[in-house]
Amino acid sequence: MTHKPLILRRLALGTLALALAGALAFVALRTGPLAPVRVTVTTVQEGRLRPALFGIGTVEARRSWMVGPTAAGRVLAVKVDVGDTVKAGQVLAEMDPVDLDQRLTALNAGLARAGSAQAAAQAQVNDAMARRELATLNARRNQDLAAQNFISAGALESRMQEKTSADAALQTAQANLSGATQDIARQQAERAALQQQRNNVRLLAPADGVVTSRDAEAGTTVVAGQPVLRLVDPGSLWVKLRVDQGRSDGLAPGLDASIVLRSRPHAPVAGQVARVELLADAVTEERIAQVAFHPPAASGAPVASVGEMAEVTLQLPETPATLLLPNASIQRQQGQTGVWRLDDGTPVFVPVRLGASSLGGQVQVLDGLKAGDTVVVFSQKALAAGARVRVVPTLVPAGTQGAAP
Repeated sequence: MTHKPLILRRLALGTLALALAGALAFVALRTGPLAPVRVTVTTVQEGRLRPALFGIGTVEARRSWMVGPTAAGRVLAVKVDVGDTVKAGQVLAEMDPVDLDQRLTALNAGLARAGSAQAAAQAQVNDAMARRELATLNARRNQDLAAQNFISAGALESRMQEKTSADAALQTAQANLSGATQDIARQQAERAALQQQRNNVRLLAPADGVVTSRDAEAGTTVVAGQPVLRLVDPGSLWVKLRVDQGRSDGLAPGLDASIVLRSRPHAPVAGQVARVELLADAVTEERIAQVAFHPPAASGAPVASVGEMAEVTLQLPETPATLLLPNASIQRQQGQTGVWRLDDGTPVFVPVRLGASSLGGQVQVLDGLKAGDTVVVFSQKALAAGARVRVVPTLVPAGTQGAAP
């Protein structure tokens, strides 16, 4: 009778040990290192893809101007400020003319004197022409008289010499008149050049635009070509977009764009690709395109600030119906691109050929799969061929959904 409790105790301990071993085996096979890998899956389906391109850019102006003097000088006054809208021909600033006004006054006096000299030369020409006409009449009359032997040969020669002297005097007067006319032309050209220099002292707006920078103030000395003001045409603003060369297939002029400016992240602006640059950036491996705002900004009301950052999304034409997969299911194994397909619950790596992708995470599958195939999207850990897997709705443990990451 004393052995019976001992036997029962041993049986109880053995049963407990078996239960613990079974529990450990169950845990090892379900949640331990020997447990199947939890995965989420999707079914390959046909659909149409709306691919898009995304890039970052900066706002620039197609038409901009730097307004400054053509010669070194001191700024006398700046008449506009940053943000002002100006019209073509409007005076923006003035440079100190120094002695240009006095030089113009001197040239005007010289022109008046040259005009007087021209008038005197013209009077000399008129007088010489009258003298020559009189000498010509006298010579002709004496030739008739000499033919009739009424005067001597010496008297005829004297009249002929008077005519020759009158001709020479006329030529001299005409030469003086020509010289006076040329002197007037020279002084007029000098005055026009000086007047142009005087006009250049007034800095005028080359076109309608908006002042974006005021680089000099009154009293500042600037050199030739140094800008005093900078202008842009607000209707010519566009975004200089940079797109990764590897994802730029389909980039072409005319594509519709959605522009999100850094200053207005919740108000996208419509745009359109105006130009694709032939020269790409070899350092950053990016292609460059110019995306214009559509419609363009009205004059005086720029839609963005020059130099502002912008995010641009370009919409490509819709693709024909093809097989689609989530981009997250694409894996690389031994240099090959493919997916893990479940064949009778067992993962098999299948190489695939991909096409276009969308910003929503969908990608075209051109070859390697068929409609209805089950493909792994996410896995708890890296998969291997033939591994045991368990399909679950989500990899997030129960009770942690909605928790902050």
